Amino acid sequence: MLNKLAINTGAPRNVAGHFISAAIATSIVAGALNYRRYENAEISKSELVNDTLKKSLQGAIATSSAIATSNYIGQGKIMHAMTAMSVGAMGVYGTQKVYEKLELQVNKNKEIEDAK
Repeated sequence: MLNKLAINTGAPRNVAGHFISAAIATSIVAGALNYRRYENAEISKSELVNDTLKKSLQGAIATSSAIATSNYIGQGKIMHAMTAMSVGAMGVYGTQKVYEKLELQVNKNKEIEDAK
């Protein structure tokens, strides 16, 4: 029955290769947008780098998850596809949470330095 749900998504694509391609593409986009914000004095150089890295990782996770999901749909493996989507969503969410904790620690360290 699950094979009847298969959609022709073309030849299976390489997930790892798309992770790297997506990281590069997202770095270009996020870097350009963050650089504009940096030039307008909206963010610091450190924020430019950190946000660009975070978004690059999130874009790579989301894209490779989407490729894996599409590959599984093409094979009629719907549960695998749903799992790949869930793993991707959790990867993006987890990355966000890690960066929030790192940001809190950096702010805490700045407060300690400023208090000296």
